[in-house]
Amino acid sequence: MNFDFNETQTMFRDMVRDFAKQEIAPIAQQMDEEGTMPDELIAKMAANGFFGLSFPEQYGGLGVDTITYALVIEELAKASAGVCVMLTVHNSVGSYPLAMYGSEEAKQKYLPRMAAGEIAAFCITEAGAGSDAASLAATAQKDGDEYVLNGGKIFVTNGSRAAFYVVMARTPGTTGHKDIHAFIVERGTEGLSVAKKEDKMGLRASDTVSIDLEDVRVPASHLLGNEGDGFRIAMSALDGGRIGIAFQALGIGQACLEEAIKYGKVREQFGKPLTRQPVIGNMIADMGTELESARLMGLKAAWLKDEGRSFSKQAAMAKVMATEAAGRAADSALQIHGGYGYCKEFAVERYYRDVRVTRIYEGTSEIQRLVIARQLVSEF
Repeated sequence: MNFDFNETQTMFRDMVRDFAKQEIAPIAQQMDEEGTMPDELIAKMAANGFFGLSFPEQYGGLGVDTITYALVIEELAKASAGVCVMLTVHNSVGSYPLAMYGSEEAKQKYLPRMAAGEIAAFCITEAGAGSDAASLAATAQKDGDEYVLNGGKIFVTNGSRAAFYVVMARTPGTTGHKDIHAFIVERGTEGLSVAKKEDKMGLRASDTVSIDLEDVRVPASHLLGNEGDGFRIAMSALDGGRIGIAFQALGIGQACLEEAIKYGKVREQFGKPLTRQPVIGNMIADMGTELESARLMGLKAAWLKDEGRSFSKQAAMAKVMATEAAGRAADSALQIHGGYGYCKEFAVERYYRDVRVTRIYEGTSEIQRLVIARQLVSEF
């Protein structure tokens, strides 16, 4: 068993680490305060190939393996979780359905543009369909060689910036998951509009909006897979997306650990630095141990995916472990900072807000445990 990263994986990790330190970290607090991301930063990330990380090379992407992708995501999240989630959504649930299930015509038309930096979004959640994704109400009515989409989607990451939307909708009058279809819809299509922008607790650099669909006509060639494949496509995309969210959480947690150690070395109480106080040392030890354990689980899930083996259970385990370990790390880091940790002057305040949502999106911790339990029971 070899735990070393290969040359390509190390090169990508180090390159992104340097980029994140130089280009993202210095403006992370400003982006959080302003609730937006500079176009110049997005352009720089596009020029460096960040939007095509997981895209096949034949469509203009870098075609990196999942382990490389995970390492990149962790480095980005350490600098800004808001920037990170924009890229994870784009490289996973925003593009995977098209890359795996789209017609060759649609792939040739859209994947190179996505890889070059035209952003993708994923539209599944609705006001009445969150964890129970099969209860979505948006409809897709066949009309000749087109489908007509109607309904609304909420909590769409990248929604106001996206050039492309993966949209899930069902045959009118049906229930359950068997009549749900997936489509690729281009921005500017008549009837598709960006509605409310959410004022979020964390990840404020990333946009999250509602999308309205009113008689949106989509060519039949934009159907992903076959009719009725939508739910399966969504669940498959979310399996891979959960690896990305696990490493996003790990990046935030690792940043918390590093900030706690850095602060603990210079802050003195009772005549010595906090890091030499046993109680603080124990907190730091627990943070590091839990994050490393979660990282190993995440790397196993990434390795299984790269090997073409089943990884759904491991991805769910990794997401639970990483997001909850990172949440505890953020709490401990803030506690170590004391009153300063509650002030926006210190980065741990932002990390504390940013990490909370990782236990909710792309499948709550409760849903992950349901997935894990079902698969464990089925194995015996």
